[in-house]
Amino acid sequence: MTLGKPEAGAPSARPTMRDVAALAGISIKTVSRVVNGVSTVDPELAARVNEAARKLGYRPNLTASNLRRRDGRTATIGMLVEDAANPFSAALMRAVEDVARSRGVLVLFGSLDEDPARERELVGALLDRRVDGLVMVPAGLDHSYLVTEQQAGTRLVFVDREPSLLGADAVVSDNRQGAITAVEHLLAAGHRRIAYLGDQISIPTAALRFDGYQHALNLARVPLDPALIRHGLRTAEAAEEAVEQLLALPDPPTALFTSQNLVTIATCRALRRLRQHRAVAMVGFDDFPLADMLEPGVSVIAQDADALGRLAAKTLFRRLDGDTSQTETLIVPTQLIQRGSGELTTGAGTRG
Repeated sequence: MTLGKPEAGAPSARPTMRDVAALAGISIKTVSRVVNGVSTVDPELAARVNEAARKLGYRPNLTASNLRRRDGRTATIGMLVEDAANPFSAALMRAVEDVARSRGVLVLFGSLDEDPARERELVGALLDRRVDGLVMVPAGLDHSYLVTEQQAGTRLVFVDREPSLLGADAVVSDNRQGAITAVEHLLAAGHRRIAYLGDQISIPTAALRFDGYQHALNLARVPLDPALIRHGLRTAEAAEEAVEQLLALPDPPTALFTSQNLVTIATCRALRRLRQHRAVAMVGFDDFPLADMLEPGVSVIAQDADALGRLAAKTLFRRLDGDTSQTETLIVPTQLIQRGSGELTTGAGTRG
């Protein structure tokens, strides 16, 4: 190895403003003015700087630049979701990103996996990077730890779930009414043995959907049967096993209400494997890709993820722009999409 030269394959140092100035044959101060968009720089000098930067592959250090901004802003926001791989989370993220991009703001994403400890860890990591605000689908049930950050000027908007022990804006779906609509739709098709399959009941959205399920049955004077209720279905395997158990009951359900999209997908798989997809009705909460391509198509209560994400982002930027009005919770309606599975009547198809 020769001293003074980097090893083969070793990363070279990033070009600096000093390198650009040397190649362009002008002062560092002039390069700085060009990089920072000062309009009074002579056009010929600006062209020389831009050409030198292009040749060197120079990129300005935005972090250092933002630290010098008078308003202390970094032109970044953070967004935390349950699971970036979930179609609903992905749609939320894209909607927030679209709004942020129109404002020239970068979004940093993270997945919480329904873990309150991970929530605090990732919130801390984003705040350490001085994001201007946070949009988050919370995993924890105590957000008082954010009070100090809120008082320091960090703007917070919760989406999909409201915060606990903290006054902050939130944008949520009408989860309870959506569940009521799903169960009433199955009741209208003649079903009385309607099973519930859901996520952890400690999750606020899951609790609201289960409450809607119970309320719809109560209104129809259909007794609640604990044997038809399955909570805590965190994996596809658990959801499939729950379907098998339900259909093996002496008096099995004729319809299923699946209250989360991944549970719905697993239920579809189980029903097809058991050859019960044309016999057992189903309505799922949350739409998912290709739901209309199955046979029968999967009827769902669809959340408007795009509207949720856009409203959350716009609310955050409204706060960043100086709005100090009272915090509020915005509720976005859901929609029943009928595709076939929720319209199967009692006795449809063949069991066994």
